[in-house]
Amino acid sequence: MKVLVLYDYPPAPGGLATQGDLLYRGLLEIGIDVFPVHVASAIEKEWYYRWFKPDIVVGVGYWGHTPDVILHPQQYGIRAVPWLVADGFIANYQKVLNKLPLLLVTSHWVKEMYIRDGISEDIIEVLPVGCDTELFSPRAQTDNKVNTIREAFNVLPTDLLLLTIGGDAASKGAQEVMRALAQIDHQVPSWKYICKVWPQPRTTIQNAADLQLAKTLGIDHKIGYTTAITSREFTAHLINACDIYAAPSRLEGFGMPQIEAGACEKPVIGINAMGLLDTIIHGKTGLLARVDQKIVKTELTLGTESGFKKKKKIVFDPPRTVDYGASVNDIAHFLLDLMTNAEQRRRLGQAARQHVVARFDYRQVARQFVQIIQNKFEIN
Repeated sequence: MKVLVLYDYPPAPGGLATQGDLLYRGLLEIGIDVFPVHVASAIEKEWYYRWFKPDIVVGVGYWGHTPDVILHPQQYGIRAVPWLVADGFIANYQKVLNKLPLLLVTSHWVKEMYIRDGISEDIIEVLPVGCDTELFSPRAQTDNKVNTIREAFNVLPTDLLLLTIGGDAASKGAQEVMRALAQIDHQVPSWKYICKVWPQPRTTIQNAADLQLAKTLGIDHKIGYTTAITSREFTAHLINACDIYAAPSRLEGFGMPQIEAGACEKPVIGINAMGLLDTIIHGKTGLLARVDQKIVKTELTLGTESGFKKKKKIVFDPPRTVDYGASVNDIAHFLLDLMTNAEQRRRLGQAARQHVVARFDYRQVARQFVQIIQNKFEIN
């Protein structure tokens, strides 16, 4: 089997690039003839089509990347198998997608979203995102590389450190976590809550709104935000610096940081919805707060970024859920239990590590990919 993997290559540390790079590495390590190439590099992709002649071109992205991950290889008679995440309403390219023999998605919830928006269930297979379980592995907080991160955030050895990582913290449920912490502040040991976010246009405004909430709740002196681009290596040590990973996300198609936290033997708090239903077993490998609210929209305006020549209004009938809100009371209950019970933190963390290694190690995902392709196309 000859496979060409299209993603942001050489890989930046973001989610889609990591998703693609771990598939490439996994396929390489299990003996598949595979090459990576940048998803948007038309000339280099064509070069591989002509001399490498791949059996499969798997492109990582969302439905809006259809021109790069599907239409481009098809122009050269190459079989395209997109591996897609969810990104709101699938507003275009339904005809292109429905003509495919196979479309991969990252979770059963993402599959439901594509079916909801007009894609045939028969062509969709779920392939989870892999995790580098050697890089993301448990390290003691006394480890110098880990301890210096805690010191940088002014976290005392006696403090419990809670962590959330995301493009912005609010989308990962940070505001709900803050409200929960305010409820239990006087019932738990001393703590700090750190949110690590990515620099992007919305970050400054969102950070300010989150920190204003923390001030209103009277816990702003225990909340820290850091906005930076960081490597996967640093992220692994950052996760190991925490005691609890909290991300009851408002929108989550898979939950890569939650998986990575589990691989580091950290107890994870999530939401009982969306992609986390595939990745966390409530009460065994993590804790899932109930959905307390749903944000719905009746219409949406999209433009060229979604494949339209000009702005187009999409009217939803019935209205579509665009965000979920986790129960603050559930989060508070989970935090109270975890922050006052080190044995519970250890138990959940160890079970999470075992679960991630068995289900989501990137080599296991690569084997699953090969099996799906062989079953569909009978390619050796």
